[in-house]
Order: sequence, then C-alpha cells, then structure tokens
Amino acid sequence: MPPKNSVLDRLQGPLRLGLGGAPLGNLYAPLSDDAALQTIEEAWRLGVRYFDTAPLYGHGQSEVRLGRFLQVQPRDSFVLSTKVGRLLSPDPDPPAERDGYVQGLPFAPRFDYSFDGALRSIDESLQRLGIDRIDIAFIHDIDRHTHGDAQPARFREAMDGAYRALHRLRGEGVLGAIGIGVNEWQACCDALREGDFDCLMLAGRYTLLDTSAAAELVPMCSAKGARLVLAGVFNSGILASANGVAADARFDYRPADRQVRDKAAHIARICNEFGVALPAAALQFALACRSAAAVVVGARSAAEIAQNVAHRDAPIPAALWEALVVEGLLPAGLPPGSWP
Repeated sequence: MPPKNSVLDRLQGPLRLGLGGAPLGNLYAPLSDDAALQTIEEAWRLGVRYFDTAPLYGHGQSEVRLGRFLQVQPRDSFVLSTKVGRLLSPDPDPPAERDGYVQGLPFAPRFDYSFDGALRSIDESLQRLGIDRIDIAFIHDIDRHTHGDAQPARFREAMDGAYRALHRLRGEGVLGAIGIGVNEWQACCDALREGDFDCLMLAGRYTLLDTSAAAELVPMCSAKGARLVLAGVFNSGILASANGVAADARFDYRPADRQVRDKAAHIARICNEFGVALPAAALQFALACRSAAAVVVGARSAAEIAQNVAHRDAPIPAALWEALVVEGLLPAGLPPGSWP
C-alpha cells in the first residue's frame, strides 16, 4: 500500500536523510549558538531538507535554534517535525543538567498526553520555532523505555487525548502528518492497531545491531500504509565510529555489554574487509528498509553532518550484506526490499 500522505511523498532523494535536533539542544554537552547555526547551515548546504526536533531537546533550545534558521527559508522548501507529550514550564533556577541536556533553556518539562496538552504543545512549538506550520507531529515517548510499568496508562492517555488532538489538526490541515516517536517497536504496533497514523519515528530497533522491528512492524507498516522514520541508527554511538568499536562504547543509551560490543566489532571487521566504514553501512542499512520514509541522524558540528552525508553516499558492494548474513550477523529472512 502506498504512503497515505503527501508530506511523506516529499521525503525523497536528499530529504530521506534528516537532521535530528537533540544535539542542537545541548545533549550531553553544551553547544554554542554559533556552532549550532553552522551545523544547520552545513546540513542545508549539503541538501538536507528534513529537520526533526522536540520540546524536550534542550527544553525548547533545539526548536529555537532550528527556527532561527528555518524561519527565513522558503516554507515549502523543507519538511519539519516536532513532538507532543511534554509541556514546558518556566524554571528560574534550572539545574546544570536535566534529562541529559546541559545548560538548556530555563524550563522544566512535564508529561502531558491530554487533548488540551497536545494543542498547547503545538502552539508553543510554533512560537519557539517562529514558523507558521509543522509538517509532522509525533506523540513522544509513549513506550516502556520511558514510563516503565506506567506505560499502559500513559499510552491510553495519549490515544484518548493527544492522538485525538493531532487527528483533528491533521483534518483541519494544520498538520500534514501525525505519528508517534518511541524507542520500542511494540509501541508502534500498538499505535497502528488503534489509530490512523501516517508515520512512526522509531529509534534503535532497525539497525545493524538490532533488527527486532523487521519481523512484525515492517510488514504491519506495509499493510497499514504507514511509513517509518528511523532514528538512532548508530545505536547510541557504538556504530558511529569508522575506527572500530571502543571499549567504552554505548548501546541503547547505556554502556554496551560484552556481547553487544563483540557483535559490533565483528560487523566492523567485515565492513573493513570490503573497504566500507561501519557508520556508512549502518546508515545505508536503515535507509534501505522498505518502509522507511527517512532516516534522522543527529549532529553537533558542521563536520559531523558532512560526514553523515558522505556515509549516505558511499558505495557499498552487495557482497557486504551477503557476508553479514553468512556470518549470522543479519537475519536471512528480512522482507524483500529491506536491503540495499
């Protein structure tokens, strides 16, 4: 079934690689306004035209920084997504670090998946961005990774509240497409069973190290006419280095265990045998997913986004993918069309 939405039809060619806005919100380390602007400018110069952000990222800072650049560009020349599910309240004395974001704006986030909360979130994001419309709105973090045992209640709150709000705004033409943004493919399947979603942003579950989304979610997307926006394709950094897998590499936001490090190192060795950089293989593997509308990668410098664009365009022989299957590093039964 083809995509249901013209916004997703626009994610072709260069737009299939998007710039993720979490690093622009000072994720893990501070970033100056100038460095953030240079990163965005370089992405634009290299043809990147899809930008993703969220209120959580720097507690509004990512949206503000992206908006300063995008608000002076022709509005139909780019695709912009942000998220609902957290509202920001003024905090005159914020901690130096909160939620992994360092020296963010003086606001504190709180979860709110209600109907009114989603409407307010969209309005406030538009104000921070200084832009007249948002193309894609995702309901953010309605998974067990975020909420633990409270996840079923939070999911129900989101479907009864935020989903209805976004569905209405899409019907009114305020939003072009709606989806959810999570770290678990199971939540994506649950959302597709209950709602009419155009797309799903999934982090870390369709990668060279973790193909767990392939068996159930990818076929469901095809059946429902929904598309994936894949994020976290470097699995928190373990697949991001062309120089091999470091002993302190992180996977799924925490230090990688020995088994994961060994598998990543094995993949890296095979990539090296074919003269392919590990992050190039990781990025192109995700881009080749048959349900992927786009892949979003974060960057905190002009050099990083330039390197990601180079990885996207690097030649990769088909024999590499075959070797990874032979070595048992990729499943042989991935759906046709999922590989490069």
